[in-house]
Amino acid sequence: MKTTKTNEEIVLHNKTAWNKYVQDGCCYTKPVGKEVIEAAKNGEWDVILTPIKTVPKEWFPKIQGLKILCLACGGGQQGPILAAAGADVTVFDNSPKQLEQDVYVATRDSLRIKTVEGDMRDLSCFENEEFDLIFHPVSNTFVPEILPVWKEAYRVLKDNGVLLSGFVNPFVYIFDSGKMDLNILEVKNKLPCSECLSEESAIEFSHTLETQIAGQIQAGFIIDGFYEDYEKEGPLAKYSPSYIATRAKKILTLD
Repeated sequence: MKTTKTNEEIVLHNKTAWNKYVQDGCCYTKPVGKEVIEAAKNGEWDVILTPIKTVPKEWFPKIQGLKILCLACGGGQQGPILAAAGADVTVFDNSPKQLEQDVYVATRDSLRIKTVEGDMRDLSCFENEEFDLIFHPVSNTFVPEILPVWKEAYRVLKDNGVLLSGFVNPFVYIFDSGKMDLNILEVKNKLPCSECLSEESAIEFSHTLETQIAGQIQAGFIIDGFYEDYEKEGPLAKYSPSYIATRAKKILTLD
């Protein structure tokens, strides 16, 4: 179904949906184990922007002391790993229950992590040029417009700061989501579109590759890294990658 909700209603709806995903034990809400954190403290760590592939280590500057904003990235997963690896981490998310997962891991494993609740399109609680790196895994599908996300990311990054992003390839949304759950691929939607399978599900927005990629460029970034990734399971996993990850850099002055 297509949503007719206002921006404020969408934010509240998706907050409620993700809080419930935490209660239901969705895989993107389960905190990493203590052994993962111990390994990260010893220099052995990996994180993901998309479901399967790990982010290339060369995409990161030196991790020790790096000021990282984990944007729309609650759940007790990537944020705690990066903190254990030596970064100064702030986790920002719309779901308080997701943020509680990061607090849980931080308390359990003696990590310093700051958590902030809010809408990823509004980072006004942060100063200009506050962070060295933004880690933004698949999540902007849950807001109706993403240029504000890119512009705010650009603002809060330092010069030469890095934005690492993961997002859904928009073509996925041409298919009937309900039937995809039954391993049936049936073209249904004209893009861009919004979709919500039930009142308990999060509202998702397909966006376009233009807003995802050219949107970063419009905000001022230079994209210098790219890869694709597959679903862990489901009918599309047999035929095509469904996710994209990009590395972008904020460069104020070009030679």
